Amino acid sequence: MAELKTIKIFDTTLRDGEQSPGNSMNIEEKLRVAKQLLKLNVDVIEAGFPIASEGDFEAVKRVAQTIKGPEIAGLCRSSDKDIDRAWEALKYAGEKGRIHTFLATSEIHMKYKLKMTREQVLENAVKAVKRAKSYTPNVEFSCEDAVRTDLAFLAQVVEAVIGAGATTVNIPDTVGYTIPFEYFNIIRHLKENVSNIEKAVISVHCHNDLGLSVANSIAAVQAGAGQVECTINGIGERAGNCSLEEFVMAVKTRHDILPFRTNVAHEQIVPASRLLSTITGIGVQPNKAIVGANAFAHESGIHQHGVLMEKSTYEIMTPESIGLKTNVLVLGKHSGRHAFKKRLAELGYELSDEDLNRAFERFKALADLKKEVFDEDLDALVADEVMRPAEKFRLSHITVTCGSFAVATSTVQMEIDGTAVRTAELGDGPVDATLKAIKKLTKTKAKLQQYNVGSITGGTDAQGEVTVRVTDGNETVVGRGSSTDIIEASAKAYINALNRLHAKIERIHESL
Repeated sequence: MAELKTIKIFDTTLRDGEQSPGNSMNIEEKLRVAKQLLKLNVDVIEAGFPIASEGDFEAVKRVAQTIKGPEIAGLCRSSDKDIDRAWEALKYAGEKGRIHTFLATSEIHMKYKLKMTREQVLENAVKAVKRAKSYTPNVEFSCEDAVRTDLAFLAQVVEAVIGAGATTVNIPDTVGYTIPFEYFNIIRHLKENVSNIEKAVISVHCHNDLGLSVANSIAAVQAGAGQVECTINGIGERAGNCSLEEFVMAVKTRHDILPFRTNVAHEQIVPASRLLSTITGIGVQPNKAIVGANAFAHESGIHQHGVLMEKSTYEIMTPESIGLKTNVLVLGKHSGRHAFKKRLAELGYELSDEDLNRAFERFKALADLKKEVFDEDLDALVADEVMRPAEKFRLSHITVTCGSFAVATSTVQMEIDGTAVRTAELGDGPVDATLKAIKKLTKTKAKLQQYNVGSITGGTDAQGEVTVRVTDGNETVVGRGSSTDIIEASAKAYINALNRLHAKIERIHESL
């Protein structure tokens, strides 16, 4: 077999992924994901867009200060102010800090968005790279909407920015428009027509609007690209980005025709996927490639027979290769603290002693209610008990009466800033009545935009998991709650969202 070319993995979960609706993270949550990306051994972590907000700046700064190993990138427009702000956050990463600046090059963007000529775009791009280069030799330049850019002009821009000092040039499919053979030809054209192309790494950043982001990324590396920009679970703007787990495992599985490799520790893929879902409250669909619940499930009798005889008949990779344990039962009511802590570490959670104690107490209570406690239960438990903001609002207890011939009534007692309050409300059902009571007690004006409920595992004793999306003005947050009682899970999710909203608004006021 020919020597395998190493493709750099540039993870933009904390930047492009976090920009998608419902996926916003606070600084501590970003750090948790960044620490998991370190375990995943990605080459570059794009930590955010420093000038976008004070919170984004602080997140990039904290990641640059904390995470040692991968390069840390910050995105910025091609303006002096953006570039200066980016380096102010990235400088803590030293030589591992990467300034990632961009400017659109397609006719449609230049005409309608930038209102600039080709000459102005070329001049601005070169100027931006030179300014970034004055801070660090590690500079990436992106030609936004590259796939809809005239090829001759694209080659001209790429040659100019490499001449100005860019060490990575990104050719993004910003709107998910291209298809594999076309993208292959674009990358090949640059390889053949840019005189200094060997002085920089060609990067690709594909969106999934037509469901082709992974296929396009594979076509690009076949044509000579050396870096792929992607996200955990494929999250990102609109239909998302190239899925890290799909690209990495496609390359690993098909070495016979893809002479490439990555540095990714693929056994950390499932822990990374679960951690992200836990933090954002957005799970993956069951049939999602690699990390979906059904990715290694077999229902057909023919399939089951084949797998029992020889797994490779229907499984092209092993569950263990992505960090999925074949023994799904994890812990029970007789398990001790050490076993609990060890399993959480295996799932990617590093908790303080205080958080561990609180989570363990919740685990023991859950184990008394359930015969079996699964990994998914532990994910929900950590999200519910540990990954929560400071509590202005706290649920004390709920009493609900309902039935086929009775109007649902919910009596809710809460603590607000430590003071006990109580009220009762009627509703169309027990959940509606409970949320109305909470809204009345908290005096919130926030609107409930989305309510999702699901079972975390199977069985009648399964935990119910509720995710809500709440909006107040321009601020939107996601709340999550879990319990074996779905009414309690709904209340906890709603209160979690209100606490997040309060914390977010407080941070905004503090920054003014």
